[in-house]
Amino acid sequence: MIVKKILILVFSLLLSSAINYGCSKDDNPAANNDIAPDYDLEGYTLLWQDEFDGSKVDPLKWIYEVNGNGGGNNELQYYTDREENSFVKDGALHIVALQEEFTGSDGKRYYTSARMTTQETKSFMYGRIEAKLKLPYGQGIWPAFWMLGLNISEVGWPKCGEIDIMEMIGGGDGRDNVTHGTLHWDDNGHKYQGGNKKISSGILADDFHVYAIQWDANKIEWFFDNEPFYSMSITPASMSEFHQHYFIILNLAVGGNWPGNPDMTTKWPQEMIVDYVRVYEKE
Repeated sequence: MIVKKILILVFSLLLSSAINYGCSKDDNPAANNDIAPDYDLEGYTLLWQDEFDGSKVDPLKWIYEVNGNGGGNNELQYYTDREENSFVKDGALHIVALQEEFTGSDGKRYYTSARMTTQETKSFMYGRIEAKLKLPYGQGIWPAFWMLGLNISEVGWPKCGEIDIMEMIGGGDGRDNVTHGTLHWDDNGHKYQGGNKKISSGILADDFHVYAIQWDANKIEWFFDNEPFYSMSITPASMSEFHQHYFIILNLAVGGNWPGNPDMTTKWPQEMIVDYVRVYEKE
């Protein structure tokens, strides 16, 4: 009888291990309890995600851009792939901007940070794209969660189109407490339009918030903590850029044309913490 019970126990353990091995979180994202949102997403199913549950950035999902060209906005940082500027810890991605002297391929810079994309790993057309983020703050700090058209290498910017899901420029009231959502496209020259959301108290660095868009063939709508705050029609023929595949970008810039440069009030280091990035498709 004892031998029989032992055999049954061993069989049960082996069966359980086989089931868990054959149905991992990565193989079946919907089976991950952490993925269920705390709000209603009826009509959407999870397509792709990164929960940052591992010990390092997943190279099958994210590719680093290593350069000091400033993103074309006269930014001051050099983007690196060093762990000093980006790492995974306690189930979150940390993108860190540092004030330091750094010599890269284009010479000496005095700030470093990180910029990561899915350009070579995954692209998306339509759906709900969201991230749960805790933002940095301060003069000259410019975090972003955004997308570019996958054909950028063929047609260039802005003909590829750009979808800014979240941008924030730090530096006091009306800046550290405001998230911006914007579209950029080409219509006989660069065009852009967007809206913003100002929180009622505190700043966006105080806590995590969910930044998202819902995108279909007719419009793109921006959400802050699942509350819509802006919407744009993309049905005009001049906005054909928004009916193609896009890749995701996470970055933390320093300085530039929009936020201006850091000053004596800016504290270092600054970091954008990413709890997750998720993409849902409409059923």
